[in-house]
This record gives sequence, structure tokens and C-alpha cells, in this order.
Amino acid sequence: MSTTITELNQAALQGIEACKKGQWKEGLAVLGKVAEADRQGAELNGQFYSYLGYGIARYERRVKEGLALCEHSIKLQFYEPENYLNLARVHLLARNRRKAVEALNRALKLNASNPGAIALAREIGWRRRPVIPFLSRSNFLNRLLGRLSYGLRRK
Repeated sequence: MSTTITELNQAALQGIEACKKGQWKEGLAVLGKVAEADRQGAELNGQFYSYLGYGIARYERRVKEGLALCEHSIKLQFYEPENYLNLARVHLLARNRRKAVEALNRALKLNASNPGAIALAREIGWRRRPVIPFLSRSNFLNRLLGRLSYGLRRK
């Protein structure tokens, strides 16, 4: 594998594109080679760390490492919704729905029309805010008023 930063970034982009197309096996192989070749610690594209993190969490079951890589990607590119989307996916793999929803909210705040974030939001389901916010979600009044307001919306 080539060792210049430009060539590493080029290879990383090819790996990311393969992952985006659903070719995770090929994409992860390329991203893994880039990670091995990057021994001098050159700062690569934040999406590189994001996709590598999600890939190893999902396909290699190394969720803690995947979380660390996704969080590192956000430190590098906090303005990239794809990084938050992959972080949300890894949080779901770690069975932490609350943090997944937080990451997904950030992705949608950056780009409300991101198709991946919208699809994941529909998949995990959004809960509406409680009718009376200062009471717990399980409070009798919130449950009753919530059912009534849901029934009114459906008509």
C-alpha cells in the first residue's frame, strides 16, 4: 500500500464509497489496509474513521473500538452528518438507544434531508415529547393525555 498522505486519502475515499454502496467486505478491506499503512498517524478524513468504526463494530463485533473511532471522527469533522449517523448506528449495536437518538438528532440538525438519518429515525421510531414535560413519561396524566392526543391526531 502506498504511504503518502494523498494516496492514503485517495484509498480511504475508495473504501468509503464501497461501504456507501453496501460493499462492506471490500470497503472494510481497503479501510483496514489504509489503517495499517498509516503508522505515522497522519490525520485522515473524519469519514474514514467513522466508516471504519461502524464497519468493525457491525461486521467484526468490536463495538468498543467502533465507538472510539466514530467519536474520533466527530472530533475531526463535527460538521459531517454521516459521522453522527455512523455513531448512532454503533450506539444501537451497543444497545444504547438514548445515545443513538442523540447522535441521530445531531445528524438531522446538520442536514434534515439526509436520507440515511431519516431512514434510521423511522427504523428505530421516534417518541413524541410527553404532553406535560415536567412529569415523567410514565405518569398517569401524561399517559392519559398522550393517548387522547394520539387518538385526535389519527382522525
